[in-house]
Amino acid sequence: MGTRVAVSQVLRWTLRNATHSVFGPLQFGRCQLQPLCAGGRLLCSSTSQGTLQSPQHTHEPHPLSRQPVTELSLPSLVDMGFTDSQAEQIYDATSKLRGTSASKHALSTLTAMFVLGLNPSSVLKILEKCPELYTINELQLQQRIGNMRKLGLVEGSLQRVVSHFPQILTVPVKTVKHMVLFLREKCQFTFQQVTGILRDSPAVILEDNEQLEYKFQYVYYRMGVKQADMVKSRLFRYTLEEVRCRHCFLERRGLYQTPDKKGQTMIINSKLDSILKIDLDTFLTDVANGSAEEYEVFQRLMAREWQEEEQLQGSLEADSDDDDEEEEEDEETSGKSAYRKRRNR
Repeated sequence: MGTRVAVSQVLRWTLRNATHSVFGPLQFGRCQLQPLCAGGRLLCSSTSQGTLQSPQHTHEPHPLSRQPVTELSLPSLVDMGFTDSQAEQIYDATSKLRGTSASKHALSTLTAMFVLGLNPSSVLKILEKCPELYTINELQLQQRIGNMRKLGLVEGSLQRVVSHFPQILTVPVKTVKHMVLFLREKCQFTFQQVTGILRDSPAVILEDNEQLEYKFQYVYYRMGVKQADMVKSRLFRYTLEEVRCRHCFLERRGLYQTPDKKGQTMIINSKLDSILKIDLDTFLTDVANGSAEEYEVFQRLMAREWQEEEQLQGSLEADSDDDDEEEEEDEETSGKSAYRKRRNR
């Protein structure tokens, strides 16, 4: 329903402004709306040519109206539903990007946002977060949105992802597919779990694969947490340092224990979401039973310790090639070996 309203809104705007040639052609399904300078008439493809007629009181065409105009104007933005101040913000943003493809693709970007069911205020916030969207052509934008739908981001989830992390629309489809394949094969997440990761932590698309794999292996092997709990806790919203510091703080206070090969521990470990999905004060009070001062000192000590370990690791990397393939008995052992190689980093 929201998509129909959005398309109708843009279509009404196009019809209202067609005689002024504010934008280039707009495509809606098979129907192509184009301003026709002579007589102020509209053409709507070969199947609907002549079905739309202009009023009898036509305006004399401007001498420059024969040249297609692709730049936004304040009145056209107001007609699309933006307030005067919002229209000025968008117009100023595209003006600063002149000389690029912003003015050429601005209409298709705005149209795509409205077709998603987003309101003008939401569209403005998205473009403020990611002005690069002005420069993406219509075909790329539609392919990227379509690919996200194929990955399980249905209506509602898709809008939230775009609003929270609009940069995802600047990432090529090929890059997204590679990350999905990486999460499926290297980290053994199911398709539904990958959908959950993209929905709750879309910035994972831009993470370095090596760092991402190490974060996964740290939580999987060192903390003994399975994939379902990683998705539930929104693990990939947090940096490795945040995860490792909270975990080590609990561990050194005797409040967390690495499970054995059977997944058993001598104590009851806190759930991952109870460690990560709370603010620091709540974590210290309810989980770690520590003070802010203790945690601050611990963070400094851990930072120094990790730095020293990284320096040591760097000095040993040249001589470690022979040890990299010692444990490759099965898939899990291979993953654990890769983790152990960088365990102290």
